[in-house]
Amino acid sequence: QVQLVESGGGLVQAGGSLRLSCAASGRIFSIGLMGWFRQAPGKQRELVAGISRGGMTNYADSVKGRFTISRDNAKNTVFLQMNSLKPEDTAVYYCNVFAGANYWGQGTQVTVSS
Repeated sequence: QVQLVESGGGLVQAGGSLRLSCAASGRIFSIGLMGWFRQAPGKQRELVAGISRGGMTNYADSVKGRFTISRDNAKNTVFLQMNSLKPEDTAVYYCNVFAGANYWGQGTQVTVSS
């Protein structure tokens, strides 16, 4: 079993920055894709950014140029640096990791005030 612990969410004014972290622990042989999703009230969960073990990344169009995903394979950790935050970025952000199976974090709230 794999456990994911997220941190870094909070309340920030528009234009501000936050950095999310997600650390995986447990029975891990190898971690493949890692990513961040988000879900705003009344909306479906959507992909924000993903990163392969080799460092290839992809982003939702709405966050390109503002968010950066990275990972530390030695520490089984994925990060999401969020800059120039907008009120529409407000959501619960979930870490997602594929390690033989698909695992989700508990979610961390990000609130951007205007």
